[in-house]
Amino acid sequence: MNVHLKNDRADNMPGREQLVLELGHTEAQSESDFMVCDGNQMAFDHIMAFPHWAAPLTLLVGAPKSGKSHLAGIWAARADAVIARPHGVEALAAAGGKRAVLIEDADRAGYDETGLFHLLNQSMRDERPVLITARDPVVDWPYRTNDVKSRARLAAHFSLTAPDDILLSQMFVKLFADRQLSVDPKVISYLVGRMERSSEEVVALVDLLDRLSLSRGRAITRVIAAEALGIRERR
Repeated sequence: MNVHLKNDRADNMPGREQLVLELGHTEAQSESDFMVCDGNQMAFDHIMAFPHWAAPLTLLVGAPKSGKSHLAGIWAARADAVIARPHGVEALAAAGGKRAVLIEDADRAGYDETGLFHLLNQSMRDERPVLITARDPVVDWPYRTNDVKSRARLAAHFSLTAPDDILLSQMFVKLFADRQLSVDPKVISYLVGRMERSSEEVVALVDLLDRLSLSRGRAITRVIAAEALGIRERR
């Protein structure tokens, strides 16, 4: 797993209310936080191969929490990409150029259909790198005509699947070990059975659990695990 987490234990921890407020919004979206598994290996390798792509268009398809937005964010940082907005794609196409573009949630964000069609055409014509993410296959995209879908079908296509219970458990074990934390396997099973199913959520929960444990002066128990899950649910 390609993970490096800094163990930033501090002598002066904030109070409980401040701790909860800060950690309820913890997100793990860096390249080092992305965990590669069978369900995303090909997509990850393709993103890491940029800018040496055979064609300018790439499409990542996956369910919520499958890691596609995390991977897209990694690519956007590496490519210095501009983030497309639903009603700004026509202007991006008209401006032209070769600066990379990230189009998130192409199937549900309400993009202007004509503008998106022009942007994808411009990408193919000028070899402008464009990364598209979506939950649903191209055939199910809710556009009135086939123009956008016909262009999207030409993209290099990668499907991502969420990690299974075994992989999530292994992630917890590794990340806790990186922080020199010993956690009962039953607590890990409790977390895996109730958490949002993504590698990003494992990273966020481990960080939160570590800090909660420090603030309480106690080991990570099922009670603390339940508290952490509640904080993450309310974020």
